[in-house]
Amino acid sequence: MISLDDATNSVWQQMSALPVVECSFSDAYGCVLAADVVATENVPPFANTAVDGYAVRAQDVGVVPCELRVVGELAAGAAPTIAISAGEAIRIMTGAPIPDGADAIVMVEDTMRVGASHVRITRSVKSGAAIRAAGSDVATGDVVFRAGTEMNAVAVGVLSSINARTVKVYRRAVVGVLSTGDELVDNGSALQMGQIRESNRTMLVRMVQEAGATAIDLGIIKDDEALLEATLLQAATRVDALVTSGGVSMGDYDVVKIVLSRIADMKWMQIAMKPAKPFAFGLLVAGERTVPVFGLPGNPVSSMVSFELLARPALRTMSGHGAGAYRQRVLVVVDETFQRKRDGKVHFDRVFAYWGNDGRVHVRRNGAQGSHQLAASASANALLEVVDGDGLTANEQAWALLIGPVMAS
Repeated sequence: MISLDDATNSVWQQMSALPVVECSFSDAYGCVLAADVVATENVPPFANTAVDGYAVRAQDVGVVPCELRVVGELAAGAAPTIAISAGEAIRIMTGAPIPDGADAIVMVEDTMRVGASHVRITRSVKSGAAIRAAGSDVATGDVVFRAGTEMNAVAVGVLSSINARTVKVYRRAVVGVLSTGDELVDNGSALQMGQIRESNRTMLVRMVQEAGATAIDLGIIKDDEALLEATLLQAATRVDALVTSGGVSMGDYDVVKIVLSRIADMKWMQIAMKPAKPFAFGLLVAGERTVPVFGLPGNPVSSMVSFELLARPALRTMSGHGAGAYRQRVLVVVDETFQRKRDGKVHFDRVFAYWGNDGRVHVRRNGAQGSHQLAASASANALLEVVDGDGLTANEQAWALLIGPVMAS
């Protein structure tokens, strides 16, 4: 067996970011910037009001209550056409430009309309009150985002707000996912003896997408060497990486191992961890393209764990995530005893992580831990590292890899 670190390094040293492309700001969601983004416009582009109310001269409302003559109304999206003078006010809506002569806004809650032409002001304001200055969010020339920033939903909104129509990003990895086996069924038909429902491919396609890559579902391939070889070679002409599940154990006599050993430079590993001990990684050369291949074990939980620990960070590295390729690893408190026997492996238990009343992250086991028991793993949000030894006792600390948000207690 080899250590998880050695297995990770054997994958990591083959990974590099994909080429830089230019895309629209809307397509940049989930991508990593390859160049700084510099603002060419102010946000907001003009001084505007932060509230509904009345645009006034602060000196006119120094003593309250007082009454001002209303000389106009200004909605968001409209340009001011009237300036205010001493003793005057303009009704104004949130986001509307500040009219000439005004230097403050009185909130509508602090006013009372007096007839059709006047307004009573019940609270004084200082100059600048409730006014958002031009460029107060972003000023022309500001570096809004640095290269290496992942574009989340808010960041994409910022790009739109500064009219950054296109940005340079690392290309999102395109990943082909397939399952093999005559026993797999995914059409909803009744199972015959020896058949099982396909789940790994269905799960891995979504895990690839959650990792920020584009998934190509290559379907279920029957146990046919020629068909599998043709599928892999054809897929390698249009994807950046391939993910398979099953057929990677030492004793397996499986078409996946036979075919990949023939057409790719593969390393078949036995990693000192449980689950997901068997794992394969290699490079498939198709024409001018060299495509990484991740061979995951067939047991569903093993497939999930090996993807999280080995394939996911590699795919995110390809998409330019750098240090953000890995899940966050945190020190947690275990709420129960985690029993195990010494076997030379690190065990990764699927657990539920939550914030305790002591301000620390706590974990508890999330159900059955068998490598075939996927249902119990569906609501897990962390993988607890139980190092080789006699296990953990309640209230001990250990490291966990967060695979989802930490919940409230």
